[in-house]
Amino acid sequence: MTTQPITQEILTVENVNISFKKSKTQSVLAVKDLSFQIRQDETVALVGESGCGKSVTALTLMQLVEKNSSIIEGNILFEGENLNKLTEKEMQAVRGNKISMIFQEPMTSLNPVHKIGKQISEVLVLHGFATKADSKDKAIEILKKVGIPRADSIINEYPHQLSGGMRQRVMIAIAMACNPKLLIADEPTTALDVTIQAQILELMKTLQQQFNTAILLITHDLGVVSEMADRVIVMYYGQIVEQAPVRTLLKNPKHPYTIGLLNSVPDINSDSDEPLSPIEGNVPNIGEIKEGCPFRLRCKQVHAKCHTENPALFQLDQQFVRCWLYEKREVGA
Repeated sequence: MTTQPITQEILTVENVNISFKKSKTQSVLAVKDLSFQIRQDETVALVGESGCGKSVTALTLMQLVEKNSSIIEGNILFEGENLNKLTEKEMQAVRGNKISMIFQEPMTSLNPVHKIGKQISEVLVLHGFATKADSKDKAIEILKKVGIPRADSIINEYPHQLSGGMRQRVMIAIAMACNPKLLIADEPTTALDVTIQAQILELMKTLQQQFNTAILLITHDLGVVSEMADRVIVMYYGQIVEQAPVRTLLKNPKHPYTIGLLNSVPDINSDSDEPLSPIEGNVPNIGEIKEGCPFRLRCKQVHAKCHTENPALFQLDQQFVRCWLYEKREVGA
């Protein structure tokens, strides 16, 4: 976990709703009433099963959601500037420069027909961090920073010639090339073995300390959350169901969904022979839940009110929980 001092907010997401058009007159709500902040030097983990809205949130922050097929409401403030109000040309000056993203699968994110050096150099030249004349040398320097051996040779190779771990390091090199203030990492260690995963996480922490970068880490791996995050946001069915400092959430989860996620993870330090308790069922398809709490269909503590009303986020000291179980325990209630 980062030990850098936490300072001012660099990203503020306010009441964001993301809908996708089904037709000219119909749309489905994929992300609902999303609000959170990320402070400078902080790592915030966005957690949940596939289909909970994590990646859609990341793509929306980068303004990479197709405008013709979506409706985005609310404010996304980066250093006080509303990204939702920027033109595509204005956003290009931000994307890859002030805000960068590491995508889930580097093999589909890297251009297969361009050499590694060219892909890094393009970013540097585009944002004014290098000229064409010195971009090659700077690309080699960046590859060395992310721990890639033979950097002067690697720049002349294609993505398919590298291992999965090496491709992920190249993705991090491209993302960090312009010293961004915010790094969005979408499942950065998926499909990597545990040794390479540990190296990638350590690399991200080192680069964060070196460049004072804030990180939004999107993952379903609670081990990664424990290792990397300062705060955790748990999403289910497109909305935040719990938010808390990482130690608080891991030691004392409140929402039944968060408890279910933690109970699904084996603990190698436990002497208990109790079997794991995975959450039954699946995340509903977007648009499927019309009323009530979306988690009620899988919840072991469901009661009558859950079927008719979706709860607000209730504040319990440092935790925020979207569950009727905590309605009367809210701070100040």
